[in-house]
Amino acid sequence: MIDSKLTIGVFGIGLDVYWEQFDGLKASLEKNLEILCLKFSDKPVQIVNAGIVDNVDGAFAAGKKFRQEDVDIVFLYVGTYALSSTVLPVVQKLNVPVVVLNLSPEASINYETFNSLNNRTEMTGTWLKYCSACPVPEIANVFKRTGINFYQITGMLENDEESNQEILEWVEAANVAHIMQNNRMGCMGNYYSGMLDIYTDLTLQIKYFGGHFEHLEVEELSALRKEVSLDEANMRISDFLEQFDIQEDCAEEELLRAARTSVAMDKLIAKYKLGSFAYYHKGTGSADNEDTMSSIILGNSLLTARGVPVAGEFEIKNAQAMKIIDSFGAGGSFTEYYAMDYTDDVVLMGHDGPGHIAIAEGRTKVKPLQVYHGKVGRGLSVEMAVKSGPITCLSIVEKGNGELMMLVAEGQSESGPILEIGNTNSRYRFPLGARKFVGEWNSHGPAHHCAVGIGHISSKLNKLARILGMEMIKVC
Repeated sequence: MIDSKLTIGVFGIGLDVYWEQFDGLKASLEKNLEILCLKFSDKPVQIVNAGIVDNVDGAFAAGKKFRQEDVDIVFLYVGTYALSSTVLPVVQKLNVPVVVLNLSPEASINYETFNSLNNRTEMTGTWLKYCSACPVPEIANVFKRTGINFYQITGMLENDEESNQEILEWVEAANVAHIMQNNRMGCMGNYYSGMLDIYTDLTLQIKYFGGHFEHLEVEELSALRKEVSLDEANMRISDFLEQFDIQEDCAEEELLRAARTSVAMDKLIAKYKLGSFAYYHKGTGSADNEDTMSSIILGNSLLTARGVPVAGEFEIKNAQAMKIIDSFGAGGSFTEYYAMDYTDDVVLMGHDGPGHIAIAEGRTKVKPLQVYHGKVGRGLSVEMAVKSGPITCLSIVEKGNGELMMLVAEGQSESGPILEIGNTNSRYRFPLGARKFVGEWNSHGPAHHCAVGIGHISSKLNKLARILGMEMIKVC
């Protein structure tokens, strides 16, 4: 995967004729712009600060600077009144989201101190430092009429947790969009035959998310597997023992098989610079391929926990959802309905195959399965429940009209009895209740898979959807 930082464009606005009229006004706005930039100082981003734009020449110059630096998102700090003609040229050719920051330097003007000033010119200059709200309707009007994708944050520059949170969520959302734009997904094998809901249009995926799909053959992974040395395999077994709770009935031969496949997968991921993966292959008719595909779960669980989410059953849409949630730092584990528990009013959800062990409650168990239900072969599998606490479900839905949308729900992962069958499996409680949640979720026509992450991140997902030009529906 391409490793590049999100590039943020920042500029403030003002009116050049003010500077000679009101001493200190421009310096005050420049200081405020520096305060804004400090909000990004601990984020892995590059900042391009175009300064205070106060006339048309400066606007064209700032726009050119942002294009040359290939900014991904622009924050427009509205410090005082400015003409819309000095704003539009900055952003018109960028085709990136613009966040308009209507941020006052303080909660309010000190009216008593202000009105005690004897010099009305000084009074006006002081007022103009608080005048950020004035030009925002003008800017919004022009942006709407010229097709500029913009968003607003209204509040205070400092000591305003709500505004700060909004700003940082826009940065996070833009960063995830940037990650997806540069992501390479490996697609190995074929769809699970007959699962019509998971079939997807890859060009449509690229339309919304960007990125690249690398189509791979199982034979290449099988060939890499044969080249794995015994030392490499034994080192990977040591990794397994450290990362997993290996159950006593797991045969050494099965651990060795899984280790060889895991090392081979790592080599395949590195060769093609992949940031996510979707796979499925029956493996029938080829002993090598069956050996490979029946020993892939442990290694793919490690990859998922390392930021390379892996979805089985060739579920490309869900690999996208998993990558999104993981890029927000929330995990993203492959899941589907397992059972309804009407007694406790929870939904049991999980999946066979790899799980996101970094968000597991305790250590993930490894168990041998004599049969992979609905699939060829036998081997080791993982059993885990997602950490107790808030969770978010995300499904990337391909609609019948040729569009993608996000379907989101927030709930809670709860401790309690699960199905101890060697699969990922968790108990989720939703505010709607189990019955209504399932009905509402299904009514929007998602595939039967979704991604589950920890924390409530729907507000961040909403910002990402807006950046991508995608509808988002929140069920709860």
